Amino acid sequence: MKTQKLLAASALVLGCVVAQAEFVVVVGAKSPVSTLTSEQVAQIFLGKVSTFPGGEQASPIDQPDGVGIRNEFYEKLTNKTQKQVLAYRANMVFSGKGKPPKEVANSQDVKKALSESPSSIGYIEKAAVDGSVKVVFTQP
Repeated sequence: MKTQKLLAASALVLGCVVAQAEFVVVVGAKSPVSTLTSEQVAQIFLGKVSTFPGGEQASPIDQPDGVGIRNEFYEKLTNKTQKQVLAYRANMVFSGKGKPPKEVANSQDVKKALSESPSSIGYIEKAAVDGSVKVVFTQP
């Protein structure tokens, strides 16, 4: 009985680890931006800066609240939980200091939005990278 419980718990933990896909931060293939640090990405997505380091406009694109990749993205890059990010954004919006990123349904929609706007930046699963996007940050 103990062995079965141990196996079940191990499978649950392993399943949680496997469920977290590696994410990458991407811009459109034609964007002049080539690389960003984790701090630069975090500042863009938290609304602390609105431009890329070269001065070009930066328009972040988010995936839906509650989706695993979004939670992982914010926890790893900002060290904030989803609730903390939402509270921070609410404060920015109500104080007139910023607005939340545009939200799209999934990684395919992120890639589509990036192809339509050279100033956009988003995050997708590493496995979803193709020629339509340029990786500017990879999680360590």
